[in-house]
Amino acid sequence: MAADRLSLGQDGRSGAAHPYPFRVSSPVPDLDALRALGPAQQPDYPDRAAVDAAVARLRTMPPLVFAGECDELKDKVAAVSRGEAFMLMGGDCAETFAGVTADNVRNKLRVLLQMAVVLTYAASVPVVKVGRIAGQYAKPRSSDFETREGVTLPAYRGDAVNGFDFTAEARVPDPQRLVDVYNSSAATLNLVRAFVTGGYADLRQVHTWNTDFVRESSVGQRYELVAAEIDRALTFMQAIGADPDEFHRVDFHTCHEGLVLDYEHAMTRIDSRTQTPYDVSAHFVWIGERTRQLDGAHVELFRHIRNPIGVKLGPSTTADDALALAAKLNPDNEPGRLTFITRFGAGRIRDGLPDLVEKVTASGVEVAWVCDPMHGNTFEASSGYKTRRFDDVVDEIKGFFEVHRALDTWPGGVHVELTGDDVTECVGGGEELAEVDLGSRYESVCDPRLNRVQSLELAFLVAEMLRNA
Repeated sequence: MAADRLSLGQDGRSGAAHPYPFRVSSPVPDLDALRALGPAQQPDYPDRAAVDAAVARLRTMPPLVFAGECDELKDKVAAVSRGEAFMLMGGDCAETFAGVTADNVRNKLRVLLQMAVVLTYAASVPVVKVGRIAGQYAKPRSSDFETREGVTLPAYRGDAVNGFDFTAEARVPDPQRLVDVYNSSAATLNLVRAFVTGGYADLRQVHTWNTDFVRESSVGQRYELVAAEIDRALTFMQAIGADPDEFHRVDFHTCHEGLVLDYEHAMTRIDSRTQTPYDVSAHFVWIGERTRQLDGAHVELFRHIRNPIGVKLGPSTTADDALALAAKLNPDNEPGRLTFITRFGAGRIRDGLPDLVEKVTASGVEVAWVCDPMHGNTFEASSGYKTRRFDDVVDEIKGFFEVHRALDTWPGGVHVELTGDDVTECVGGGEELAEVDLGSRYESVCDPRLNRVQSLELAFLVAEMLRNA
């Protein structure tokens, strides 16, 4: 494994091989060792030689992100854990290759920028922006198979693994898709960086981010009032000769669930600055609720990489589980290294979270707490569509804030599945979407997402909670 791993230059970019060869005692376990641990939620590839060829190809590809950028994000997450910043994580449930277009990427970036502006301005707190983008192509599933009208086929596990079409051919896991994930992620990142550095993220664009369908809604009108106040503040700053660079660009990072080990391992490289490994597929990667086994392959890989990392914790998680994960994944108790992303459900958050937060805090563990209010609140509508109630999403976040307020700890962020489009996938919100509306524009290939109006409405509600945190 060590012989075919790229070295990263001093700034994290790929470059010439390091003058000192990698020793056999590599800091990262080889792929065969991880496979021997029987990792959960992995594709059942019919052709192992094709998998090895795809992995070998990925090992030759340049990094998608740079090690230095991962370190910068880690510093920001450390500020979150100290209660000095708030983390906004959001994006698609599952990205698709067909969705890699300038319009789609811009729309997702736009809603995240709008939410961040609302949170920053209304709550007066720095917002760390992390997009669930440029890598979120694989999904864990509760069942290996799906049955429709008497026909049973392998479940769709995201474009990283197989096709969404319900045909035998499409549902066969194809390792070439891992290379397609890389190429699609690279194209998405190119678009994101162009938007972020090319003037689109300039604060003077706060009005242009508001399209007609949002401006005509009550939440859009509320956003326009915030935008007008920001305009006045910017005009004042210009009048006194102040025009900091921060007004013209934003720091934007990427994240995804590190699910398919063949891909994440192939994208793990040694940083020549520090001789330590980074997963250069994203700035931040997390372990899911279904793959967080303490002796499992995902924890084993993640404990070696130096990125900021997260772990999803559901209602079955005990304080001892969380402490054991922290001890293994962050043995040096490094600030910014570890984020616990809780996903209890609105009905369980107030009962299940307090013991977890209290005991982890009492142990002195350095961790940022983030609320995922989506995955514990999914249900099937009478029409057959998977959906979520906006009120449940809000209530789980309220419970998250209430628990932290009672324990005098910091509610560090939210992790939301959303889109920048006018979809109809979650019911409720200011638009009062009903179950009967779901079929009018349901576009998710997996779980339901908040649309743009609902996302912006959520940002205002969270900002109010933050002011009282």
